[in-house]
Amino acid sequence: MRGGRWPLLTRAALLTGAALLALSPGAAAAPSARLELRPGPGGAVLWGQVQAGRDTALTGVWSGVGRARLLACQPRCLGVSAVPVRGALLLSGQSHYRVALGGEYRSGQSVMLALRFRDGAVLNVRVPVR
Repeated sequence: MRGGRWPLLTRAALLTGAALLALSPGAAAAPSARLELRPGPGGAVLWGQVQAGRDTALTGVWSGVGRARLLACQPRCLGVSAVPVRGALLLSGQSHYRVALGGEYRSGQSVMLALRFRDGAVLNVRVPVR
């Protein structure tokens, strides 16, 4: 059917499908974070919360000093290539997943970090040192 109703119906179906996909629970959310660094011997540990899509993972954290180590600790800490986010990820010195940065950090300092996620999103965040 050339020039008939089909192009209009197809366009409406595509727009409806795109809107439903954007509103679905699995849709990728823009990542955000409320973080701080707590210094210790030989570096610092990231504390706070990272929010991102349910189906993504944190695959890397970089500072001006270099790449941070992603760790899974239970009870011993081992390096991992990714940390599942599942919507929200809590990080601390006692959490199962930890992010450790090498270098020297002083209270009152602020550090720029880049967080990369499996879905391709990158979040740049300024983090205070406590």
